[in-house]
Amino acid sequence: MMKFLVAIAVGAGLGILGARYLFVGSWMSLIVWGLAGLLLGGWCRERRQAMINGTVFGFVVAFVFMLSGYNGSASLISRIPFFAILGVIGAVCGLILGFLGYFAREMIGKRQSHRE
Repeated sequence: MMKFLVAIAVGAGLGILGARYLFVGSWMSLIVWGLAGLLLGGWCRERRQAMINGTVFGFVVAFVFMLSGYNGSASLISRIPFFAILGVIGAVCGLILGFLGYFAREMIGKRQSHRE
C-alpha cells in the first residue's frame, strides 16, 4: 500500500512540476517521468505490484499535468473527460514503464547471483 501511495504522490508532484516549473513546454519532462516510472517499477518486489503502481503513476502524472497546466477559457470541469482520456494513455505508458523497471531489476539480480 505504501508504494501505491508513493506512486500517486510522485505522479502528482512530477505532473505539477512538469506543467509549471520544470521543462515547461518541453518534451524533456517525458524523460524525467520515464525514469521515475522505471524506478517505481524497479522498487517493487512483485511484477503485478510494479505494473499496478506504474499504471497509477502514469495516469496521475498525465492527468495532474493536464489539470495544473490548463489555462484555457473554457471551464476546467468541461475539460476533465478529455484529461481523463489522456490519463488513460499515460496509464498504459506507466504500466509499460513499471514492467520494464521490474524486469530490469530482475535481470540485474540474476546477473549478480550468477557471478557469486
